[in-house]
This record gives sequence, structure tokens and C-alpha cells, in this order.
Amino acid sequence: MNPKQFLVWGGVILVVVGVLGFFLIGPTAEQSIFGSGWWFDNAENWTHIVIGVVALLAAYTLPAAAQKTLAMVVGAVAVLIGLYSFIISQSFLGANLENPADSLLHVVVGAWALYASMSKGSSMPSGGMGNPQM
Repeated sequence: MNPKQFLVWGGVILVVVGVLGFFLIGPTAEQSIFGSGWWFDNAENWTHIVIGVVALLAAYTLPAAAQKTLAMVVGAVAVLIGLYSFIISQSFLGANLENPADSLLHVVVGAWALYASMSKGSSMPSGGMGNPQM
């Protein structure tokens, strides 16, 4: 997995989770199909949608080096937010991080982003018939 692939897949997943958070997995524990075990409030839903759209735009507009940096920053921030919600507080900038599944999700996505950012593979295909090297 390289940074571009992370930005594409992560972006799509974040947009889908953000939209579903408005009616299927939130915006309250009572409205979530998972109850208090896993739900997203509206602040998290909007954050997920915005970050997902930014990730998708970055995947198709930024050069490979910038994609790598962005994946690294996203990874570090997600891991820190996950750890923050486990250890310090269940509220962060108006978003409620009140369930362990939410905190675990942030840590897992952050680790995924960090792994992708450390990939030695290129974000762009090289060689082959469709993209010959000169």
C-alpha cells in the first residue's frame, strides 16, 4: 500500500462513514445500529466527510512526495487522537469520542496511514506499455 492508495481508500471510507453517521451509526448512541458501542456525532461526521474529500482530492492532485507527507501527518494525528481519547479525555474539539471502538478505529487508521507513508513504492505507475520510460 502506498500513500496514494491510502488516500483513495481512506478518503472513500471516511466519506461513507461520515454520511452513514448521520442516520445509521449516529448521530447519537440511541440512533446508531450499534448503540453505545459505536456511534459518531455530527461533529465527527462532518470531520470525516471533509477529511475524506480532502484525501481524495490530494490523491489525484498532489505529487507523490506531498501525498507521502500528508499520509504521515494524517497517521500521526489519528494515532494521537485515538490515544488522547483512551487516556486523557473523551471529548476533542467538540467531538465526542466516548466509545472504545471509536478510539480504536482512530489508532488503527493512523497506523494504516503511517504504514502507507513509509512505503517504498511509488504513488504513480512507472514503465510498462502505457507509460514507457525514456
